[in-house]
Amino acid sequence: MGADAILCTDSAGVYAHFAKAEGITHRPVNPSQKRRVDGAFHIQNVNAYDSRLKNWMMPFQGVATKYLTHYLGWRRLLERYKARLNPLICLGESLGYTNVQQLTET
Repeated sequence: MGADAILCTDSAGVYAHFAKAEGITHRPVNPSQKRRVDGAFHIQNVNAYDSRLKNWMMPFQGVATKYLTHYLGWRRLLERYKARLNPLICLGESLGYTNVQQLTET
């Protein structure tokens, strides 16, 4: 992770501990104090994605951890392509042919 990375989270202590252990700058916002935004830092995108993901997964009545990455990939395709999603795009994505830049672990 780059030296300029900033972890923006709610104010749960586990995040501060993780950031310190990994040497990452941590910017907590405290939603319990009605603070969801601190300048450019906010957690609304993550909270919105979490809500959409949970609602989408409800009909499956839970998924096995073993297959979670598959469900997350499926959801990512649905969010990325929306109504344009078709079998050709699915095939291209599965073969790694994508023009979308993604973060990779180093």
